[in-house]
Amino acid sequence: MRLMIGFASVLTLLAGSALAGPAEVIEAQATQTRDQSWRISATIKHADTGWDHYANGFEVLAPDGTLLATRVLHHPHVNEQPFTRSVSVAIPKGVSYVSIRAIDSVHGSKGAQVRVDLKGPSL
Repeated sequence: MRLMIGFASVLTLLAGSALAGPAEVIEAQATQTRDQSWRISATIKHADTGWDHYANGFEVLAPDGTLLATRVLHHPHVNEQPFTRSVSVAIPKGVSYVSIRAIDSVHGSKGAQVRVDLKGPSL
């Protein structure tokens, strides 16, 4: 009987983790810095449940899908939703926009991408 209760508890935890769905970027912006790199800020929303399932980063992608940068998040944000974090990125000349996608510890980077147009003196 104890084994069944324990097994049911584990299944309940796993189901709750999966129900959280993939992390999503709900807003993003790009600002060119003095050294001509870009500061990419992403506001991420996710139903973090703790260490078992949380938004653990975001990626910055060129129009052709090339990964330009990854911002790793090292802990859950259960009580801080949505939250915004940034990363500094060297973006090649001629690139007019980037796409941002969130990553979570269960689903990876399966959420929708957000396009951010780049406007600055180096374009």
